[in-house]
Amino acid sequence: MAVTEPAPVALPPAHEGILRRQALRESAARTYARSLPIVPVRARGMTIEGADGRRYLDCLSGAGTLALGHNHPVVLEAIRNVIDSGAPLHVLDLATPVKDAFTTELFATLPRELADNGRIQFCGPAGTDAVEAAFKLVRAATGRSELLAFTGAYHGMTAGALAASGGAPDVRVTRLPFPQNYRCPFGTGGERGEDIGARWTEYLLDDPKGGVPSPAGMILEPVQGEGGVNPAPDGWLRRMREITRTRSIPLIADEVQTGVGRTGKFWAVGHSGVVPDVMVLSKAIGGSLPLAVIVYRSELDTWQPGAHAGTFRGNQLAMAAGAATLAYVRENRLAERAATLGARMLARLQALSADHPSMGDVRGRGLMIGIELVDPEAAPATVTEESGSAPPPDPALAVAVQQECLRRGLIVELGGRHGAVVRLLPPLTLTDEQATAVVDRLADALRAAERSPHRRAAAGPTR
Repeated sequence: MAVTEPAPVALPPAHEGILRRQALRESAARTYARSLPIVPVRARGMTIEGADGRRYLDCLSGAGTLALGHNHPVVLEAIRNVIDSGAPLHVLDLATPVKDAFTTELFATLPRELADNGRIQFCGPAGTDAVEAAFKLVRAATGRSELLAFTGAYHGMTAGALAASGGAPDVRVTRLPFPQNYRCPFGTGGERGEDIGARWTEYLLDDPKGGVPSPAGMILEPVQGEGGVNPAPDGWLRRMREITRTRSIPLIADEVQTGVGRTGKFWAVGHSGVVPDVMVLSKAIGGSLPLAVIVYRSELDTWQPGAHAGTFRGNQLAMAAGAATLAYVRENRLAERAATLGARMLARLQALSADHPSMGDVRGRGLMIGIELVDPEAAPATVTEESGSAPPPDPALAVAVQQECLRRGLIVELGGRHGAVVRLLPPLTLTDEQATAVVDRLADALRAAERSPHRRAAAGPTR
């Protein structure tokens, strides 16, 4: 069903002024503000209202932070209770009833093997600081310094986290191939591609002349987010767990974006049954407010007091909001809901791709969905046994689709190696009607973008 495009809205002077001042005052490093020139003034659930009076369905959700959407009642109540109680809002790493309640709720959701023998470190409020803490932890515990990471990874923007990410300009880690069906680096895809990648990992680690010293740890995402929504196959993830276990290499799972029910399990490692040695957690665990932690096996807890510290690691409001969010997701079985609704959306999008050759691949897990857009008229960029000929990615079309979505009141993000993957990260509270509207608006935007003769000229830089 086609979605009628809203009539253009004349922006009031205040709206225009805010956007103009942002462009003048903020740095050239700003990202979302470039592709989403809106001024949010109110938000509830999945809906954002801009200063121009228009409403948008938000499929960005704070890059996956808003598990319950905007301003969920249980989150607001938890925040108000802390404020009204007179509790201190800043406590460094001192023990408080609020922190104790958050930690108790968090441990109740963890893989049992880790929860029964785990320690937690509260970090600076961003996920990238938790990644840095994980690296410090495994280096201190093993006495080694090198790390293993994967192509296409994204772990944050601080120096150590960026070095382990796929786009690092200065490589300081050993990069391993992440399995993909659509663009398999070995030209095979499927289980064969997974096996080759795993064998290559074993070979590098065991070859005395391979140039790879014994590493301090391996870090991976159960589903690569910024890398293009690439789920790690369960069998491959179990293989990585076995490879690291037999070689005494701590396995670090970066669940910053995949956690708290996003992929259809409370934690994405639950799909494979793998229990990592370290879990990096942020985004949704703070219930929309800044919070980041690592949870790890107690045997790794060898660092000295102050080995990793930070002024803002005791955010009481975030802990209260986070505990309320974790409990709500658990009690209302929102992970299972995400699995069901995500599968339904994937099926609709895959059916849509039959009529749109530019939809090269539709993939994801739960409510973490990606559509890779391609140029079907260009020569194949990749040939694999699993997917056949894969045309080259089309980032210009992706930008055009994002712009057309915004015109139709739908906020989406782009990702992937070339910025050609349209990403959907709706809140776990998404209703059936909203899910239908998201797919309808996206389909209508895709049709409009494909018809536009100016889409390539309109494409700007991708982040």
